[in-house]
Amino acid sequence: MAAETKTAFEPVIGLEVHCQLATKTKLFCGCEAGFGGQPNSRICPICTAQPGSLPVLDDEALNLAITVGLALSCTIRAKTKFDRKNYFYPDLPKGYQISQYDEPLCEHGFLEFEVEKGATKRARVLRVHMEEDAGKALHPEGASSSLVDLNRAGVPLVEIVGMPDLASPAEASAYLQALRRLLRFAGVSECDMEKGSLRCDANVSIRPVGETKLGTKVEIKNINSFRNVERALVFEIARQTEAMQSGGKIVQETRSFRDTEGTTVSMRVKESADDYRYFPDPDLPVFEIDPARVERLRKALPESFLVKRARYRDAWGLTEYDARVLTEEPATARFFEAVVAAGLPPKAAANWVQGEVLGWLTESKRELETLQTTPADLVDLVKMAERGELSHLAAKKVLRQMLDTGAKAAAAAQSLDLLQIRDASSLGATVDEVLQQEAKIVGDYRGGKETALNALLGRVMRATKGKGDPNLIKELLLQKLGPAGPAK
Repeated sequence: MAAETKTAFEPVIGLEVHCQLATKTKLFCGCEAGFGGQPNSRICPICTAQPGSLPVLDDEALNLAITVGLALSCTIRAKTKFDRKNYFYPDLPKGYQISQYDEPLCEHGFLEFEVEKGATKRARVLRVHMEEDAGKALHPEGASSSLVDLNRAGVPLVEIVGMPDLASPAEASAYLQALRRLLRFAGVSECDMEKGSLRCDANVSIRPVGETKLGTKVEIKNINSFRNVERALVFEIARQTEAMQSGGKIVQETRSFRDTEGTTVSMRVKESADDYRYFPDPDLPVFEIDPARVERLRKALPESFLVKRARYRDAWGLTEYDARVLTEEPATARFFEAVVAAGLPPKAAANWVQGEVLGWLTESKRELETLQTTPADLVDLVKMAERGELSHLAAKKVLRQMLDTGAKAAAAAQSLDLLQIRDASSLGATVDEVLQQEAKIVGDYRGGKETALNALLGRVMRATKGKGDPNLIKELLLQKLGPAGPAK
């Protein structure tokens, strides 16, 4: 009897990403929308759902949501409305969430992202809609009851609903990283997953290889890192595959990822739209989106990281590696471009920024935004090296001093006593001393060993503690020694 063969399955993945918009206030009230603070210190009658309170849409949140849609090449609706999504959690004071259902603000876009070096993929975006955040339930260890902090209630979010176009956990992680970078370069959010300003739910199903019909979808909620996106999906795909191969059945449900175990566990049977009993929010009007507003925001849309990366490579002649490193974060790209604008050629600027500045930031665990050294300060330092006032090695030491203390280039070089000696008479005396001390090397040179000149140069540099101008020292050596003798 032939051995039973197991059917091969393939995963189908779509991500739903919640992004907190970078507004100063909440979506429908004037309370501060920042992270942290004492529990329940950023609340008012509107975001705590007191009777008689009415929501008012924050105009800047609407602008930022439109910008998200434009960055994802979405169509912006001419009219949009808000709906009530009804569910009952302790951290949802109204008993419903103000969201958008059948008339989302943005529709039918896409995100291009790199799946492997040099190869990109386009994943479709079904919709981008606005909604308010819920509060946060706290479960103190050992306590007999839970607590609720409503500081986050009403914070403005967009939900970016991706189509099931992702074919592996690695693709899902790459998509999410590219989306985060796109949103950060667009200036709509800091997208800090540790602070909850970027959160991801993953929808995953499996189907026999070659099948076109989608399988039963399982949703994994609130994954909090790129690494955990992959871990959660790897586990869930394996769980579903094992169930299908053993004759089991996949149930449409919501599951939670347990970071410490690397597993998913069932939370509840998945609700459908009917379970939420959506209906238009009677306290908010239908909003007409002025085409002039959309066009103004389109023109103000910052250059995307992919366009910027291509420009660095094609127009400025940087390597693919350089362009990639310099477009990892918006602050890095801004600093690099400011260095170029201040007078350094792009390649030189790239070398100093990614090699020295970013290296120092990594070692010191600092953020670029806190840097006291300005792009103009860095250019002043490099110009000093180009004029021969500092050696390249000394310039690196001076930059460290500048980054550590905020000192200007000249002051840092002076304090470290690294300014290059360029006085011919002073260096000439040192050269004479070295020639007297190194008679054997001098003899080797005069006997035809040309490399001996470099040895003498090194001895003079050591005598000047690395501060002598090497070009001037070489010139003085040649004046005093003449050309090397004939080779023996």
